[in-house]
Amino acid sequence: MTIIVIAIAAGIVALVFALVLTVNIMRQDPGNEQVQFIGKAIQQGAMAFLAREYTLLAGFVIVIAIILAVFIDYDVTGRVESDHTIPSTAIAYVVGALSSALAGFIGMSIAVRANTRTTVKAMVGLNPALRIAFNSGTVMGVSVVGIGLIGITVMYLIFQDIAIVAGFGFGASSIALFARVGGGIYTKAADVGADLVGKIEQGMPEDDPRNPATIADNVGDNVGDVAGMGADLFESYVGSIIATIALAAVGAGVLGMTDPTGKFDSALFLLPILIAAIGIFASILGTFLVRTGESASMGRLLWALRTGIFTAGGLVLIGTAISINYLGLDFNLFWVVVIGLVAGQVIGTSSEYYTSFEFKPTRYVAEQSETGAATVLISGLGLGMISTLIPGIVIVVAMWFANEMAGTYGVALAAVGMLSTLGITLATDAYGPVADNAGGIAVQAHLDPIVRERTDALDSLGNTTAATGKGFAIGSAVLTALALMAAYSQASGVTSLDLLQVNVLMGLIVGSLLPFLFSALTMQAVGRAANAMVQEVRRQFREIAGLLEGTAPADYARAVDISTKGAMREMVLPGLLAIAAPVIIGAILGAEALGGMLIGAIATGFLLAIMMANAGGAWDNAKKYIEAGALGGKGSSNHEAAVVGDTVGDPFKDTSGPSLNILIKLMSIVALVFAPLFL
Repeated sequence: MTIIVIAIAAGIVALVFALVLTVNIMRQDPGNEQVQFIGKAIQQGAMAFLAREYTLLAGFVIVIAIILAVFIDYDVTGRVESDHTIPSTAIAYVVGALSSALAGFIGMSIAVRANTRTTVKAMVGLNPALRIAFNSGTVMGVSVVGIGLIGITVMYLIFQDIAIVAGFGFGASSIALFARVGGGIYTKAADVGADLVGKIEQGMPEDDPRNPATIADNVGDNVGDVAGMGADLFESYVGSIIATIALAAVGAGVLGMTDPTGKFDSALFLLPILIAAIGIFASILGTFLVRTGESASMGRLLWALRTGIFTAGGLVLIGTAISINYLGLDFNLFWVVVIGLVAGQVIGTSSEYYTSFEFKPTRYVAEQSETGAATVLISGLGLGMISTLIPGIVIVVAMWFANEMAGTYGVALAAVGMLSTLGITLATDAYGPVADNAGGIAVQAHLDPIVRERTDALDSLGNTTAATGKGFAIGSAVLTALALMAAYSQASGVTSLDLLQVNVLMGLIVGSLLPFLFSALTMQAVGRAANAMVQEVRRQFREIAGLLEGTAPADYARAVDISTKGAMREMVLPGLLAIAAPVIIGAILGAEALGGMLIGAIATGFLLAIMMANAGGAWDNAKKYIEAGALGGKGSSNHEAAVVGDTVGDPFKDTSGPSLNILIKLMSIVALVFAPLFL
């Protein structure tokens, strides 16, 4: 009970810290009238999107809650053997959905208010601007871990049943999927529309106020990279803890620590909760170390963030060692947490290597622009494919090591270790869109060029942390999905799968194709939404007299509305596919086939996500490398070819790729929650 209290206290401390940072940010100068006008337009667009998205999702959550109450809690089929007097799983599901939505709302609310304040601070210097943008990201990071840990511990205190707490994870996953898919479609429809018409057809620079899609593009940065990424990692965070708790009994058996009193089961149950609590305190301490000088280079800025992350990681390891000793557990578990933390860093660094123009792979893609857009696309696809090698090997090694140390419990605990410093790792990622917005506001408000130089330095850092963050998110997703699948195997009694059994093979093939089908749906959705945006931008250039000359304002609200409607319409089918597929396969082909489906989906989803994220990141940064003055610079034929690659890569790295993280986790937790129906 003491550890549960510590965990709840840690969650409360995280939320209080987020509140203190929010108050501090809001006290800063929001800028002159023009800066505030642009900031208000971004803020209204972002909040309008969230309002529509959450209104649509409210109906969806109610329907799923009713299904859970009828089939799981009140057991109308007679298969679950439930004795629930209240719809416990349904309640946990709704609480999980509300928690994920709340975390997204908090992160988005502060991001769209910190952007103008970052712009103003950039007039003063680089470090003040970094602090405001990073503090905004920290609000998102610590809110996610605080709400997640409080939610899990309170649900367990109330219901005392991990099967019910899994409903909390299902709720978080449901919201995460729609936030990622909807946000990804929104941001890339706006981005592609702004690039195709503004940059390619009209030759306008980035964030030109004459471009009607500019505000929608700025809104999209927050919708996709703040709310979407936050919901994704919130799901991984709670999913890894739930899976580890569910596998505590397995861990006790593997470690040879069984005890008639259940003492070691209880200790293994509490360990992930304690590590998560330690991670919150470590992350908060780490944030105080993020600062830089005025003439900081890219390397110095990056080191400023990494100092905080590495410090937090070191503190987690010290706390974990003490906790394992305090609980009387096998010290091998410490090395499992180490492998989780190291694996996350290696996968993130691998993504940075393949997508940063500081390194050879992306520069090679940029050089292919000499012969046109086709060779840029070919080289980018090749880069994405080969970039799966290191993450794939790292995950295999981490799985083997963790499994040797503590069985499937070890695999789940490695995911907890990887995500233990999420409070600060998410902060370094969520700060990027704020810096990006700040730069856009500086251009649109016609501020001193030195302001844009400083925000560009922060934005370049944000691009690097975004690449690292995407790799980290994918790595944590696959470990979490594997842990949830192991928990499903325990719940369903399917402890091994015969690959020669036809049902298992059918499930494996269906699971392997689902990430491709899901990616196709999301890519085509972006294409349709972007087409509507392109038509609107062209219409405004054609019909609004003086817009191209800069003497008449663009109708930004119309472009924002088109992106919002497109995202709402297009996110429904991929979301339903992710939830319905495991239920249909389990109901028709049985528990073994569903196990095969999960294996296939996790394997192909993981590699496809890495490929798409890194190919898209390389195309994006190849364009930025040329814009920085290489290979002819802006306006050259090389630049035109690179812009085509970037436009193709946008939905790769910001819509389809990241959404696959949630697909594999959501299907695994749906299988876990509905497992009793498939026995």
